[in-house]
Amino acid sequence: MSAAGSGDVLLSVQRSIASLRGSFGQRFEAAETEQALRDENAKILGKKGELTSLLRQLGAAPADTRKAIGELVNALRQEVEASFEQRLLAIARAKRDKELNAPRFDLTLPGRAPAPLGHAHPISRVRDEVIDVLVSLGFAVHDGPEVEIEENNFAKLGFPPDHPATDMQDSFWVQVEGGAGEGRTLLRTHTSNVQIRAMTTHPPPMAFIAPGVVYRRDDDATHSPMFHQIECFLVDHDVSLAHLKGVLAEFAERFFGSGTPIRLRPSYFPFVEPGAEVDVGCPFCKRPDGKRAGCSVCKHTGWIEILGCGMIHPVVFESCGLDPETWTGFAFGMGVERVAMVRYGIADIRLLFENAPRFLAQF
Repeated sequence: MSAAGSGDVLLSVQRSIASLRGSFGQRFEAAETEQALRDENAKILGKKGELTSLLRQLGAAPADTRKAIGELVNALRQEVEASFEQRLLAIARAKRDKELNAPRFDLTLPGRAPAPLGHAHPISRVRDEVIDVLVSLGFAVHDGPEVEIEENNFAKLGFPPDHPATDMQDSFWVQVEGGAGEGRTLLRTHTSNVQIRAMTTHPPPMAFIAPGVVYRRDDDATHSPMFHQIECFLVDHDVSLAHLKGVLAEFAERFFGSGTPIRLRPSYFPFVEPGAEVDVGCPFCKRPDGKRAGCSVCKHTGWIEILGCGMIHPVVFESCGLDPETWTGFAFGMGVERVAMVRYGIADIRLLFENAPRFLAQF
């Protein structure tokens, strides 16, 4: 390249450096925050910055001008870096001065109250209390699937094929992709399916409780399509109705309070014989002398129904491969929502699932 060409390249670089030298100081001064200053510095010294672009021109510049251009660019880089550090210190100092000159905090003002803490849902609280009482009586917790085959949910529990619960309008039937072809499947309608699974996989004696979610096609003030249930069952030699009543009486004492009476009323369930409904003395109208005058909760009877129970039917033992002449047992099941409604005097089950903070804060 000619001497004139070399001079033109050097002159162009000198003009660019002069323009940048005259503007970067003002740009730094205009930056009022540290982040704004760093952004402006990156526009100059960053990988795609203005000064970096000038350095890239060295490869295309004539050999006799490269040293001069490099010296000019490096000198400007040092100036930019020094100016950046000075402005950075000035911004930090201004920020500190602003904090020191700001109005002082009034240390006598009350502190901000922490946000209110949450608590367990009434259903969870009652479920855990029931489990604690039954575990203290010697029962162990057993789990089972919520999607169950028809055989475990109905057939092995003694339900006849034409029982209303097996109809499409009463239960939630589902199709399981890749199922093993063991028959129809549904969302379990009770946790009694765990009783079947336990008796077909565990050798007796056994004493289990099965808490969990169940599903039925019910939806009104006292029923929900999804609710919680706790099944309790015991299998051993020579188990009698007296053992069942003793467990229920002790449960009522520990859960509802000392002196809570129970009564059993004959009732029918396919998987027990004999079967009964269990009532407890109403805890809302109990007087100091232990008598119950009756109230709107118990419909002025002094009693509230809480669960169903009975002696395990021989058909259930046979369906699980156990000899009903050798083994006997009892079972009872309760709806957790039902017990929660009794415990807290809740009239509509739907309130438990709406999750309104003002309602739940009462418990």
